[in-house]
Amino acid sequence: MQVVEVKEEETALVESFGVQRLVRTRLVGPVQPGEFLMVHAGYAIEKIDQEEAAERLKLWEELLADEEAWAGGT
Repeated sequence: MQVVEVKEEETALVESFGVQRLVRTRLVGPVQPGEFLMVHAGYAIEKIDQEEAAERLKLWEELLADEEAWAGGT
């Protein structure tokens, strides 16, 4: 997820696939808009670079496409 805006201390607004949500950033330290984070259960758990983020997003897109194809085939 990409940081859209840094909110109050240890909180950031992030976005992925057009969905925005607030996450806690305590586990990864200070963040800046434009940075990419791995998020689980409302917490940023890892900072990742843009290349790694692109690879992970591509994998998610492939998984979602497979899910849609599978759901449409039943």
